Amino acid sequence: MRALITFALLLTTRLALAAPEYSALVDPAAKRTANVYHSIAAALAQAPVKGERPYVIYVRNGRYREKLTVDKPNITLLGESRAGTVISYDAFAGEIMPGSAEKWGTFRSATLTVLAPGFRAEDLTIENDFDFLGNDALDKMATEKVGGTQAVALAINGAADRSAFRNVKLSGYQDTLYSNSGRSYFLNSVIQGNVDFIFGAGTVLFERSDIINRARARQMETTGYVTAPSTDIGNPYGLVFLHCRLLKEPGVPAGSVPLGRPWHPTTTFDNGRYADPNAIGASVFIDTYMDDHIASDGWASMRGTSRDGTKRTVFKPADSRFFEYQSRGPGAAINADRRQLAGDKAALYTRDRVLRGWEPAFAQD
Repeated sequence: MRALITFALLLTTRLALAAPEYSALVDPAAKRTANVYHSIAAALAQAPVKGERPYVIYVRNGRYREKLTVDKPNITLLGESRAGTVISYDAFAGEIMPGSAEKWGTFRSATLTVLAPGFRAEDLTIENDFDFLGNDALDKMATEKVGGTQAVALAINGAADRSAFRNVKLSGYQDTLYSNSGRSYFLNSVIQGNVDFIFGAGTVLFERSDIINRARARQMETTGYVTAPSTDIGNPYGLVFLHCRLLKEPGVPAGSVPLGRPWHPTTTFDNGRYADPNAIGASVFIDTYMDDHIASDGWASMRGTSRDGTKRTVFKPADSRFFEYQSRGPGAAINADRRQLAGDKAALYTRDRVLRGWEPAFAQD
């Protein structure tokens, strides 16, 4: 009991300035029940539907096999440690949902889905542990090989806005982080994956964070893509990396990973269903270290759905908003394919501008 109280007091002190309206503690081993829950889902269920101040959930170290949706505002998850507090699930796009004839699909596969404003997470890991590598290693004709291997760890969608993350780890392979709405901020965090593992239409600022490419189970010339933005043309900022590091796991070949490719989601319009022409993706890397896995030509093209329903339309990097400024490291290069921002343009990529005046509580200057 004393350990529980001490842990709660430490976290309360850390969050004193947030003036939480309610708080809860998640500890599967706890003997008492008052304001202590054995699952994160149970603690979320008790949060106020329209809470105007933070509802803080303190999460003890442990592995929580839970598939969670945050649809209430101002939820805060505070873990005990990034390595020790792990929220994990293994849904993937091609899997049939329990009790249904439908598949999860990419966006519903997420371990944690945030649909409401004011979400915050610190000192924990969110992972999708679908066995991507095991499936990747199988022969294409193997009967046990599955399709739809997109498996999201964190999805930010719907009414989500002002989503803040400090000292978190997002772990997956294909499509690890789907940020599709509002503004999000990651500080001192780790995001790891391989194929299009940071994607979507949302505005996201990654600051002083490590972006780690993971290996594939077989040899291939291109092993993945760091980003696949679908930023609307009306949004000046998409995925912005400021003072970050692009790193790799052992086994990722040199020159095998483009910085990104333009994703134009298939969208329903009055005159048909085809790739959204207004999704002019934006990925910008400023003062970022790049290991040697980054491809020398920087970026790649991506196919999208044509108006006749085929995947014939090719969207090129030159037609997207892909830029760098002062990249460094063995993966850095300056050539005709890797467009560089001028100093005055790079100066526009400040935290205040990217986040449109929102100042996360733990932002550092």
